[in-house]
Amino acid sequence: MIFRLALVPALGLVLTLSALAGDEKRILCGSLLNVEAGEILSEQTLVVRDGKIREVVDGLDAGNGASEVIELEGMTCLPGLIDLHTHLGSELTAGSYIRRFTDNGPDVALRAAHNARITLEAGFTTVRELGDSFNVSVALRDAIEQDTAVGPRIFASGKSLATTGGHADPTNAYRDDLGGDPGPRDGVVNGTADARKAVRQRYKEGADLIKITATGGVLSVARRGENPQFLDDEIEAIVETARDYDMHVAAHAHGAEGMKRAIRAGVATIEHGTLMDEEVMDLMVEHGVWYVPTISAGKYVAQKAEVDGFFPDMVRPKARELGPQIQETFGKAWQAGVPIAFGTDAGVGPHGDNAMEFVYMVETGYPEIEAIRSATTRAAEVLGIADEVGTLEEGMRADIIAVEGNPLEDIDAMLEVGFVMTRGLVVSKP
Repeated sequence: MIFRLALVPALGLVLTLSALAGDEKRILCGSLLNVEAGEILSEQTLVVRDGKIREVVDGLDAGNGASEVIELEGMTCLPGLIDLHTHLGSELTAGSYIRRFTDNGPDVALRAAHNARITLEAGFTTVRELGDSFNVSVALRDAIEQDTAVGPRIFASGKSLATTGGHADPTNAYRDDLGGDPGPRDGVVNGTADARKAVRQRYKEGADLIKITATGGVLSVARRGENPQFLDDEIEAIVETARDYDMHVAAHAHGAEGMKRAIRAGVATIEHGTLMDEEVMDLMVEHGVWYVPTISAGKYVAQKAEVDGFFPDMVRPKARELGPQIQETFGKAWQAGVPIAFGTDAGVGPHGDNAMEFVYMVETGYPEIEAIRSATTRAAEVLGIADEVGTLEEGMRADIIAVEGNPLEDIDAMLEVGFVMTRGLVVSKP
């Protein structure tokens, strides 16, 4: 017998019997969203054994001998959701900037574990962690896989890569005698040799992918948010080296020139994409580069820019200028045929509110089914796991959620997830 930890609706931890040979759960779904077909199927039963969906039965069939029958007759079952841009170890507050000097690794790790649990409860069973400190996302990924922590499946980039003074230079705004001269081990790159060494260091530390800051950013204490911050040969060296280790590259970028350099170099995704122009959109379509918009983060920083004292003086005008533009850019990008995958930049905004991104997408006219696909089949394609997650069908990993109502008619249904299962383990249920 194997006992594992799982969550119950009261959010207490209890021991539950699972993964026992022959252990079968039957989930009776009042409705089920076929994501690929874009249609709602009524009264479907999901048969789960050993962490996978073993059968999809037409009708509500409790069967004989199932260890647990979960009745969701008034709900719509969907695949577990994927957020391709999270930062579990942090959350932006008025006091965030001082935490760089006061938090130790264990502080960040405990916060990350807490936020991972909140994220899972919100229906996000997989996340891509795009930048952390103390390498906590790698440790948390492993703890979740070993069942010593509760959270979504994590694909971790470890420390983001920057240039000296760039968006992810960890010493920005430090006093001169404290700043030093960070290098590849710290995620700071100058030249192609540094670029290759920084990728190899992330590999050594256990990262699954690489994240670069191809342009300036909003929240770093630096003057500009849109300027390109890597030369072409530096990005090319990062991408080429990452491929040697079977890692893809995600590129934070606000300004168009930085995006163009990153796309031509072969990155997999553009994050934010705030000031992308028609040439950028054409290049993304041509090269098959995914756009991860993070509208939620843009709206959040724009809101907080109006709060006196929330941001340092150097950050506030960037938040006010760049934040509100992402939603409009997203609307133009999907109409231009740019491939869209779901990501929120959670950690800028509150963890657990990830599903608001669906609402912001749909506000631009983006169809509800396309928004849901962006967080299921398409996000799974980005991660290379489309044969494991993203749909509810035989042989897929049992990452399953359920919501009240029909999200194809009212996307707000995605905000209230009433049932969550990950790897066949029940996290929460009505």
